[in-house]
Amino acid sequence: MTRVKRGYVARKRRNKILRANRSFRGTHSKLFRIANQQHMKALRYSYRDRACKKRDFRHLWITRINAVVRSYGLNYSRFMHQLRLGNMVLNRKVLSQLASLDPASFNRLIRAT
Repeated sequence: MTRVKRGYVARKRRNKILRANRSFRGTHSKLFRIANQQHMKALRYSYRDRACKKRDFRHLWITRINAVVRSYGLNYSRFMHQLRLGNMVLNRKVLSQLASLDPASFNRLIRAT
């Protein structure tokens, strides 16, 4: 069987991976085999952490809302229940921003529930 020389196609494929790994440290950005492994691992981490990011932010918003609501003598679950009973549709992100950036309007919101 004759030898197949892949030439620029293989080099192009390798350089694409090495270019993506420029910011990595050491051999993770220099040697193709290790760089390729790290590239695949980075892609797995980025896929996994997109879901974790949503989870972490939701946890942060709930913690912030709970901290502010407790100063008014309520807890988080009762506050959210009262919001639903009052047909006030505000998501946790907006409630968290209201609580931290505009305490006066958040105070009015608590009184309205």
